[in-house]
Amino acid sequence: MNKEKNICVFCGSSKGNKASFVEATKELANVIFQNNGRLVYGGGNVGLMGVIAEEMLSIGGHVTGIMPQHLADYELFHEGIQEKITVKTMAERKERLLEMSDFFIALPGGFGTLDEISEVITSNQLMLMHKPMGILNVDGYFDGLLDFFNHAVDCQLLREVHKDMIVFDENPSLLLEKLEKVKNQPIDDWIEDTKE
Repeated sequence: MNKEKNICVFCGSSKGNKASFVEATKELANVIFQNNGRLVYGGGNVGLMGVIAEEMLSIGGHVTGIMPQHLADYELFHEGIQEKITVKTMAERKERLLEMSDFFIALPGGFGTLDEISEVITSNQLMLMHKPMGILNVDGYFDGLLDFFNHAVDCQLLREVHKDMIVFDENPSLLLEKLEKVKNQPIDDWIEDTKE
């Protein structure tokens, strides 16, 4: 990337049980920094969220965290990051993350991460924004999600063109390259088609 971009990373508040999750998180932080990116994330100091923030800070990167007040009250905000934004609700947090960011990348996580992925891809599908969604498929963690998307296409409940808005790769550098090339193409009258 030549122009500085805000890259939002969704990931777990736990580290999981594989060392590869932590390693991939650190590698992604370095790739973001090397490509003139600024990290935007949920603001946490625990799990993979804490890992990516720490790694970005250690190499001189800029980090913005967005956290609802009820979580900040538990002292879960990472105190070392340059920009801390407190919001009232989880919904507002997602809204701010989507507004501020140019790209989105998901690392392994749980329900919160899945919710955030869904928010991005649905907003793209409904043409509310055109911002690429990348999935860093560490050790096949998201294979099941990709299978679900393919199954939904087979069942004609998801359009292939919408599935293709989501980029999967196990290599952080290649994933970012793919995201740079993604151009979300609005589907003419696709909503109208559903009425027929």
